[in-house]
Amino acid sequence: MRQPDLIIFDYDGVVADSELLNSTALAEVLTAIGLPTTTDDAIARYMGRRWLDFLPLIEAELGRACPNEVVVDWTRLCHERASTRLSPVNGLMTFMEGRQQARCIASSSPPDWIALGLARFGLADRMGPIFSAAVHVSRGKPHPDIFLHAAEAMRARTERTVVIEDSPSGVQAGVAAGMHVIGLCAGGHVRDGHAEALTKAGAHRIAWSYDDVAVLID
Repeated sequence: MRQPDLIIFDYDGVVADSELLNSTALAEVLTAIGLPTTTDDAIARYMGRRWLDFLPLIEAELGRACPNEVVVDWTRLCHERASTRLSPVNGLMTFMEGRQQARCIASSSPPDWIALGLARFGLADRMGPIFSAAVHVSRGKPHPDIFLHAAEAMRARTERTVVIEDSPSGVQAGVAAGMHVIGLCAGGHVRDGHAEALTKAGAHRIAWSYDDVAVLID
């Protein structure tokens, strides 16, 4: 792989080790409204997608409209728990040291959730602009729109852009955008078969750590 001109980071599971936090909170609020859901269920069904995009899946399983307070309660729980449970993905901070490539974040999560973590990690000024599929594009992952939007805003060629992703839907989006996609398996949510799922989604390389990412990029 040639050194990229731009590195696009997904956020949850790539910058913040937050997929378990998010999925556990979501499982709790869904179970509370009568849809029994485990953390692993939430990871398998909803990870990497916008609330708007997986809401129809929830409603199909419920057999009725999902109460509006679910997303409110889910967001509240995540923000409350972030103060004690949110940390960067292992190895990210070392990976960032001295790195010169242009970079940005392109995520399905809302900007305020991303900004909260970056401030907590001391990375608010080091990760580049934040692009959120929740506000910047009409279609979320697995569509390529958020990655294409980010590349255009950063004035980068897609073929010289690397995407670091941890979800199958994110990998599909990066591949559809014509970018080189590294499937990262370094977060606390990674289960048996995760790497295989990312490979099946089209990841060009699998990285088990940020040391692996550095080798692939450098």
